[in-house]
Amino acid sequence: MHNKVVIITGGSSGIGLALAERFGRAGSKLFITGRNATDLNAAVETLKTKGITVAAFRADVSKEEDNKAMAEAAVRLYGTIDVLINNAGISMRALFAEVDLAVVKQVLDINFYGVLYATRYCLPEIIKNKGSVVGISSIAGFRGLPGRAGYSASKFALNGFLEVLRTELLKTGVHVLTACPGFTASNIRMRALTKDGTTQGDSPRAEEKMMTAEECADHIYRAVVKRKRTLILTTQGKLAVWLNKWWPSLADRLVYATFAKEANAPIR
Repeated sequence: MHNKVVIITGGSSGIGLALAERFGRAGSKLFITGRNATDLNAAVETLKTKGITVAAFRADVSKEEDNKAMAEAAVRLYGTIDVLINNAGISMRALFAEVDLAVVKQVLDINFYGVLYATRYCLPEIIKNKGSVVGISSIAGFRGLPGRAGYSASKFALNGFLEVLRTELLKTGVHVLTACPGFTASNIRMRALTKDGTTQGDSPRAEEKMMTAEECADHIYRAVVKRKRTLILTTQGKLAVWLNKWWPSLADRLVYATFAKEANAPIR
């Protein structure tokens, strides 16, 4: 990854920032995006103190025009694009029967359409370089999770899109990775949307028992270097995918029981 130009959406915190540091340590030239200018500037300063080449671009992935401008800015700065990591995302926590459908749309706009927009405008350069497109998906893209209708739908859609892209680009030399972390310690649950669109604020799960963002980033970095097709992380995540494929009725019951134990769980 030395001297490779790597774009990371949602790169100012959590897994995105950890990915920026991991690729930066390998000598990549980074271009990170996010909606919050203060967070972006803080991330850039942190990365630069570690000797990492990095620039930031304020953008909302759910807006097509922002993604077009982002890709153009990266090419102006670095001359090309080698790797796009579609990391920006948001979650939700509410029963489908109770959630405002605008919340579901917002999640899809960020998690799914944001990937389509960013990939569309970065793809010409990636094809030239036989580079990589990475989608940070989730176990929720293989197994629907209660209280996460919009989130699971967005990740199922993302997995399908990445499969299509991988097949369409089969003879171009472009690498497409579907990366599915299990529960990873990050701020995504704190920022998750509730049924009326307000943020959750607190995580309903024990963050200290989860894989760290740095560990997750290391796995994803190695998967990009090895040009893997799919990455499913954590024992719990691998078990959930396996059970859902081979014993779906049992998976229904186990997933229900697991999520019913969450603090203030929407299901009982």
